[in-house]
Amino acid sequence: MGIDCSSEELHVLAVDDSLVDRKVIERLLKISCCKVTTVESGRRALQLLGLDGEKSSVEFDELNVNLIMTDYSMPEMTGYELLKKIKGSSKLCKIPVVVMSSEKVMSRIDRCMEEGAEEFLVKPLKLTDVERVIDFILRGGDKNEKKITTSRKRKTMMMHEDFDSSSSQSSSNWEQPYQKRPKIAQN
Repeated sequence: MGIDCSSEELHVLAVDDSLVDRKVIERLLKISCCKVTTVESGRRALQLLGLDGEKSSVEFDELNVNLIMTDYSMPEMTGYELLKKIKGSSKLCKIPVVVMSSEKVMSRIDRCMEEGAEEFLVKPLKLTDVERVIDFILRGGDKNEKKITTSRKRKTMMMHEDFDSSSSQSSSNWEQPYQKRPKIAQN
């Protein structure tokens, strides 16, 4: 699939309470030619986006975010609550939001998709997951134009996840496309 790095750079706000997951997301997004801003909580994301009711240190217009990727399970504010606030804002509701979780709970997935999430990704994220989302955004994906139902998106996500798990046993191999197999000692 591959992303064309010569095209306009997307700015992604990545929200995750886990430092390790933030670093993985940041790395995958940078490989996909994105500018990345990471924050550790939904509350901090709201501050950056100017939705916390206080004067933000960075004006949203200066931030110019094209996509928000958020973890579902975070303390204080879940990714679902963050999604609802973003989609409830007349200023930010058009920004695509992708929710991520290490748990594949269908009721959560359905709730997020019904609330307006662009996609729900199951962790650990793979480069193919990020490329697929970025490609969709670059092609101008718009829910109002596409009219893709929640059930169809869920089926697509499940098929993609099954394909990824069967085609590569470890998601840590994305950095090294080719690895030599260990030599087996011969008697």
